[in-house]
Amino acid sequence: MEPVIIVLIILVVLVFIALIKTIQVIPQASAAIVERFGRYTRTLNAGLNIVVPFIDTIRNRIDLREQVVPFPPQPVITQDNLVVNIDTVIYYQVTDARAATYEVASYIQAIEQLTVTTLRNIIGGMDLERTLTSREEINAALRGVLDEATGKWGIRVNRVELKAIEPPTSIQDSMEKQMRADRDKRAAILTAEGTRQAAILTAEGEKQSAILKAEGEAKAAALRAEGEAQAVRTVFEAIHAGDPDQKLLSYQYLQMLPKIAEGDANKLWIVPSEIGDALKGLSGAMGNFGPLGGGSGNNNGNNGGNSSGTERRERPTID
Repeated sequence: MEPVIIVLIILVVLVFIALIKTIQVIPQASAAIVERFGRYTRTLNAGLNIVVPFIDTIRNRIDLREQVVPFPPQPVITQDNLVVNIDTVIYYQVTDARAATYEVASYIQAIEQLTVTTLRNIIGGMDLERTLTSREEINAALRGVLDEATGKWGIRVNRVELKAIEPPTSIQDSMEKQMRADRDKRAAILTAEGTRQAAILTAEGEKQSAILKAEGEAKAAALRAEGEAQAVRTVFEAIHAGDPDQKLLSYQYLQMLPKIAEGDANKLWIVPSEIGDALKGLSGAMGNFGPLGGGSGNNNGNNGGNSSGTERRERPTID
């Protein structure tokens, strides 16, 4: 009995192993290469698959999703004989699992070497300045070459990116100095432009201020002259409306004399010749206001007194 049980147990284990090898579950976005006696038979797609146990074997499982592979910095010589280190990143996707398995031994290593050689060919035809400013051009050229070369390997290169372009240290120092000089130059130009603009605006403001001030003074002078003319016109009309006689005018003339002599600075003033006529008119006016009881003799005496007084009084001249 014991040998029979052992045989049954062995058969059960063999059946279990056969079932495991028969049923193959392939994850989504993956593929598996099946070989029968070392020869390619078929490609298993995602899902549940049945294979012949102990005859069919799984050679390789390949991820069909887009892959990202960064490559280490590679020294590349430019057209002007400068060595730059360039980091690249490749985005690729396996489109044919059979070709990726049998057409190339290691497609990752093949892509890396192809990238390095192609990059050296492209950068070798550019100088340093163009290399630093032509990333899109380099990416497009590199992607075109890689996509064409990797097509027969069942691989599609979707994108190629240059992560970094590092020139030599001496060149970096020179570039930093040049950039600093350019920034200083732009700052000086902007400062000069700002000073110039400020001076222009200040001059414009002063010009406008002077124009407005001159216009204001002109209008003020015109209004002042108009006011004085109106005042003279009013006084003139008032005088003519009052119809003053010579006596009143003489009295007003005498009242203005003290105002002429006002002020400490008036050391010398000259009495006009018209004051004699004014005094004569005022003397006649004062004679008319003499005593009411006096007769003609008094009038004559007054006239005589006025005459003698006129002879005694001389026209004052103040030095």
